[in-house]
Amino acid sequence: MSVWQPSAPCTPRACIEATGSVTAVPLAVLRITAVAVLMLVGIALAPLGGRIPAELVKRWCRWIVRAAGVRVRITGAAAPTGGLLLVANHISWLDIPLLGAVRPARMLAKSDIRDWPVAGPVAARGGVLFIDRNRLRALPGTVASIAEALRAGQAVGAFPEGSTWCGRAQGNFRRAVFQAALDADVPVQPVRLHYRLTGGAASTAPAFIGDDSLLASVWRVVSVRGLVAEVDVRPVIPAGTHPDRRSLARAAQPGATPQPDWTHAALVA
Repeated sequence: MSVWQPSAPCTPRACIEATGSVTAVPLAVLRITAVAVLMLVGIALAPLGGRIPAELVKRWCRWIVRAAGVRVRITGAAAPTGGLLLVANHISWLDIPLLGAVRPARMLAKSDIRDWPVAGPVAARGGVLFIDRNRLRALPGTVASIAEALRAGQAVGAFPEGSTWCGRAQGNFRRAVFQAALDADVPVQPVRLHYRLTGGAASTAPAFIGDDSLLASVWRVVSVRGLVAEVDVRPVIPAGTHPDRRSLARAAQPGATPQPDWTHAALVA
């Protein structure tokens, strides 16, 4: 494992709770089909790039989540225009379209996502910035590429925890990506993602963690009834308000103070 690729203690067996409220199999299959169709539309339109209106891209992102049977609730002010680093905690594959619903952005993703079915081609053709987390020497070049995109007035989305967590606890934000924001002198937009059931109880069903497969995670999402994705757009952090990437990462960390591994283990036992 790379020294700059953290690993969460979350595993499907320990963290994913069983749910007593599931949809019928035909409805779950219909949801998967709808998500796949929307993803194929994204692949077809990807060559148009920046010519697609941002509002249409945001709606498409929301449609993907809604097609999976998940209600979307976005709170907070609209993200600013111009060069912007969007950062959020990371729980699920749903996080990617949810962040895009806040503001369309070039996502920062691990290189093996290129091999994902359907989503991989969409990511590659949609301008995703891929990183090889097994090569520490690639880090400066990755930071430079992010800063270049930010200077060009683009938005870049990242999940600085470096790993998905179940949502009951979260990891610390890694500092490297924030150096790009400092170098480009652009603001940072923190976003907090949370999943719950309609009744209000937090849900780990959408989590894509540990040795979980993408197909298993997708099926779990489309099978759960009453799932709600809450997207809390926090106040933007203006450029120049933090002297270094450490303090900027701490300021951008959404939610409660990160829990140590032993606390998380006790919580899910």
